[in-house]
Amino acid sequence: MIYLDNAASTQIHEDVLNSMLPYLKEQYGNPSSIHRYGRLARKAVEKARKQIASLINADPSEILFTSGGTESNNTVLAGISLQNTSCQIITSSIEHDALLEPCKKLSKNGVDVVYLPVDKFGMVNTSDLENRLSDKTCLVSIMFGNNEVGTIQPIHEIAKLCNERKIPFHTDAVQAVGKIPIDVKEYGIDLLSISSHKLNGPKGIGALYIKDGIGIVPVILGGGQEHGLRSGTENVANIVGFGKACEIAKNNLYVNMSHVKKLRDVLVKRVLDEIPETTLNGDPQSRLPNNAHFTFLGINGEDLIIKLDEYGIAASTGSACSVHTQRASHVLQSMGFSHEQITGSLRLTVGIFNNQNEIEETVDALKKIVKELRSFSPFKEKYSFSKT
Repeated sequence: MIYLDNAASTQIHEDVLNSMLPYLKEQYGNPSSIHRYGRLARKAVEKARKQIASLINADPSEILFTSGGTESNNTVLAGISLQNTSCQIITSSIEHDALLEPCKKLSKNGVDVVYLPVDKFGMVNTSDLENRLSDKTCLVSIMFGNNEVGTIQPIHEIAKLCNERKIPFHTDAVQAVGKIPIDVKEYGIDLLSISSHKLNGPKGIGALYIKDGIGIVPVILGGGQEHGLRSGTENVANIVGFGKACEIAKNNLYVNMSHVKKLRDVLVKRVLDEIPETTLNGDPQSRLPNNAHFTFLGINGEDLIIKLDEYGIAASTGSACSVHTQRASHVLQSMGFSHEQITGSLRLTVGIFNNQNEIEETVDALKKIVKELRSFSPFKEKYSFSKT
C-alpha cells in the first residue's frame, strides 16, 4: 500500500512504539500511587509533558493531557463558556466538526456563536474578526491549518487582535503541530489543541496547551488528576509515546518539513500538468507542507478513492472523522465551491515515511483512473477530457 492519508492518521514511529512497551508490560503502575511503580509512572508522565511542551515552546505546567483533539476542543469551549453568563464565541465556518458540533450545542444553550466566512482559498479575513469582536466576546477559536485543504490562517494577526482586547484565543493546531514550527509565546496563543496520532504517535491521546493565567472550568470530575482539570487515571503508555513522538518531531522538524514539501510539490506539479480540468484547492502559498487537495471535474471523488484503493493507494475526500455522515464538505461549501466541484475533490496528504517513487506511482495511477472515470462521465462533453 501507498499511504497518502496522513491528515487522517499517521504511521506510528518505531521509536515511539518501543518507548511505550515497558509501560504496557513491566511498568504498569498508576501514576497516583505512592509506591515505586506509581512513582516511575508519574516520572514518565512528567517527562512526556516536558517533551510536548518543548515542541511548542510552552511550560510543562501549561500542558493538559486529553484523549485527543476532539476532547481538547470541547474542553476549551465548555471550560470557557461555563464561567461566562453572557458569552460570545467567534470561530470560522471551516473548523473541524470537533469544534463546530459543540458550538452548535452551546448555541442551543444560549451562547452566541459567530461563524466568520472565508474566501475562495479558505482564508479568514482579520478585518471580519475585528468588526465582530465585542465586550461579550469570551473566546476566539480559529484553526491553525485546515484539515481538508491545508490553508494556514493568519494566526499572528488573529492572536494580536485578541491579545490587545484580553480575549482568550484558541487554535485547533492538530494538523499543524509537528509539521511546521509553532511557538505559542511568539504567536501569542492562549490555548492550543494537539493530537498524537497526527504526528506519528499513538491514537487516543492528545493535549491542550493552556497559557498560565487562562482559567478553564473542568468538565470531567473525579479523582482530581491533571491539577483537577481532567480527572481520570492517566494513559501512561500512550502519554509516553506521545511525548516521544513530539521529541522526534522537534528534532527532525525542518528535515521532515522539507521532505514532505518536496514530495507534495512534485505531486501537485505533475497532477496539474498532466491531468486537465484539475485544480489545486486551498491557499497556494500559505498551506501545510504535506497537503494537496484537488478537484477533478466530471468525476466522483468517492469513486476515485475506491479505484485508488484497488491500486493499493490510500487517499480521502476530506475529514475521516465525518465521512460516515455522507455530508458534502462544509469547508468547500464555505469556500464557494459548486456541488460538482465538491463531489470531484480528493485529498492527498504526504507523511514522513513516503518517498519519491510512491508519488510518481500515485500520479501514474491517477492519470489512468481519472481517464477511465471520465470516459463514462455525464459531463464528458462539457470539459476537454480528451487530453487525459
